[in-house]
Amino acid sequence: MNETLVQQARQHALGDLPRRTARRVPDKVALVDGDTVLTFAELDAAVDRAAASIAATGLVRGDRLALMSHNCWQFVVLDFATARIGVVLVPINFMLGGDEVAFVLDHSEATAFVVEDALVPVADRALAAASGSLDVRRVLLLGGGSPSTGWQDAQEWFDHEGTPPEVAVADDDPVRMMFTSGTESRPKGALLSSRALLWQYVSCAVDGSMSADDVELHTLPLYHCAQLDCFLGVDVYLGATSVILPGPDPTAILAAIAQHGITKFFAPPTVWIALLRHPGFDDADLSTLRKGYYGASPMPAEVLKELQQRLPDVDLWNFYGQTEMSPLATILGPSEQLSHAGSAGRAALNVETRIVDDADQPVAAGEVGEIVHRSPHATLGYHHDEAKTAESFRGGWFHSGDLGYLDETGHLYVVDRKKDMIKSGGENVASREVEEAIYLLEGVAEVAVFGVSHPRWVEAVAAAVVPKAGVTLTPQDVIAHARSVLAGYKAPKHVVVLDSLPKNPSGKIVKRTLRDTHADLASE
Repeated sequence: MNETLVQQARQHALGDLPRRTARRVPDKVALVDGDTVLTFAELDAAVDRAAASIAATGLVRGDRLALMSHNCWQFVVLDFATARIGVVLVPINFMLGGDEVAFVLDHSEATAFVVEDALVPVADRALAAASGSLDVRRVLLLGGGSPSTGWQDAQEWFDHEGTPPEVAVADDDPVRMMFTSGTESRPKGALLSSRALLWQYVSCAVDGSMSADDVELHTLPLYHCAQLDCFLGVDVYLGATSVILPGPDPTAILAAIAQHGITKFFAPPTVWIALLRHPGFDDADLSTLRKGYYGASPMPAEVLKELQQRLPDVDLWNFYGQTEMSPLATILGPSEQLSHAGSAGRAALNVETRIVDDADQPVAAGEVGEIVHRSPHATLGYHHDEAKTAESFRGGWFHSGDLGYLDETGHLYVVDRKKDMIKSGGENVASREVEEAIYLLEGVAEVAVFGVSHPRWVEAVAAAVVPKAGVTLTPQDVIAHARSVLAGYKAPKHVVVLDSLPKNPSGKIVKRTLRDTHADLASE
């Protein structure tokens, strides 16, 4: 038996999806991005052209291509084009600074870098700061206009008429490297395979009641696998229509729902709150909207009630997970939004979830422990970090790093973050990374970073700082310094200057005390 031919016949990889959907519904609209409208046949053809161009530059299966861009149709094409030839896509957060982007380029060992024209200055700084051993020979410009010095216009990729090479992409070949702040001081590169992504698509579609009839609005960044894989990837898989906006502007969202007859929309609670507070909300035509999804942080119960009152025809789902789960782990469905308010729901279709103690033994219902999962959704591991991979998969379960409990009905409640990760406006912020940045400010003796409730961002970054003896520091000094070395969303919005930090007998800073004592910071 020719095993290679058998493998080819059984292939079901991420890059195959546009072609298979195009065979079923070639003339149906797949993507709408401003004036650009692509049917599924046109999307598949664009993926082929881009894949052929990427291969022509010399990239082969397993090479990494970094992509930094706001939402656009080209982002979607490159996502599937790289996967079609086995190249690993590395989406980069466009809010990062030059040094932060340089770390991602270095750690991923990217050999191509595709950048939106407006982000070229940051990309240039990143390339200048990257390791001298990094050889990014094929830097390209994504967008219109004249290419900047040293950049090639990537429009050639989308106009190319070549045919991509036939590449056998196995189920567990990495096709994506998603960087996550997690709970450490440096981001980690989580490797995702076609098997992880496609099983996750099935879980989303079944438990999230998704269908080919959906017309979905995508406004959250596609560098997040929540928007890219819980939603847009599922739309391509099923044959639903995706409408893309560059960002989550409330005015643009309300207009797009009316203009395109949007039936389905995902956003973190911060965006849903912004929509409810928009002066044009009550006058907007939202009559086609039927499905609403939220995630990244819990939805306040009062906001849930308001959503159900003002959008009575919209069913709501809460999706909980993390990048390493591709990213879905649990779902709270429409019928349980109020009866189990604050819950992350129950394990998704292809996920098994349990709570364990420090010895990795299951705990009883109602008892708090670490949330762990077993699922084909799970990451292959962390790039160049065998120790962290082994730690995260100890006992044959993926350890989320979040603390929670299961009630008697199997509903999950997330009660804390094991390593003090903060989720502000849907973005993960590692408290240790912010602390290390603040320690760079001369005169800082001690610092603790923690999250406080915020009416807009749900959770805001706050810092408690103890100055060195004889040094005077103001909150404004700390915030200005942090903003000079970190992405804006990571810098603390609130700072308190203290004589000392609360500590336990072993000398460990007790952040829970800081959160409780300064819970009203966001209201000041």
